[in-house]
Amino acid sequence: MSKREPIYKVIFLNQGQVYEMYAKQIFQSDLWGFLEVEEFVFGERSQLVVDPSEEKLKAQFDGVVRSFVPMHSIVRIDEVERLGTPKISEARGMSNVMPFPMPMPDK
Repeated sequence: MSKREPIYKVIFLNQGQVYEMYAKQIFQSDLWGFLEVEEFVFGERSQLVVDPSEEKLKAQFDGVVRSFVPMHSIVRIDEVERLGTPKISEARGMSNVMPFPMPMPDK
């Protein structure tokens, strides 16, 4: 009996939105403070019902081989038995979470 390949559900915050993605590979990055997420998994295109949120994610991550997600943005990681629907939702009730300060551009 062959062992199935694990699928991970990764939930993270990005610019005031909550991303729920599925991937086959997740590991600590050589870049300090980042998690590497590889081999994103999306639903089959043969489905009759098209989810606009999933299509937006497919377009946004089209051609992405590896994504580096800051550790402080990770909400949760689960190993799941089945693939769910990737989605983006608004981060409600997260008013106390502030984005990392960026330097002001020189004029």
